[in-house]
Amino acid sequence: MSDEQVPAPSEEEQRAAWEEQLRRLTPADLIVQCAVSLVNLGGRRLGLDPDAAGERDLEQARDAIDGVRALLPVLERREGAQTIAPLREALSALQLEYAKLAGPGGPPPQGTGGGGAEPPAEQPPGQTGPGPAQRSGRLWVPGS
Repeated sequence: MSDEQVPAPSEEEQRAAWEEQLRRLTPADLIVQCAVSLVNLGGRRLGLDPDAAGERDLEQARDAIDGVRALLPVLERREGAQTIAPLREALSALQLEYAKLAGPGGPPPQGTGGGGAEPPAEQPPGQTGPGPAQRSGRLWVPGS
């Protein structure tokens, strides 16, 4: 190894390298990267990452889930089902965890990103047990 330092690329060389990257990049590549980033950020905001203690913010998690859901139809036009399957599985896991945390009996929202999910509505007098949505067995999906 030599102690010689390699000179920094010129502005023209940097621009040429950037142009070459743009030539190879497709919108689908960027959408996949964005969706994966949203899944990872959503997981952090749900508190799934032990290193992200204190970052729980259900409102931000919901935004991340809605963002991934919005990107999936575009990816489905371009990518095969096998390519999208892991992303769909990760999204499902986020949705289930969100439903657990935002539902009745879940922990209170934490974090500093503007709050969290709205508190569950109180039951009308005389009603006990789960409400009609919970009795139906259908999973509530954020943004729908």
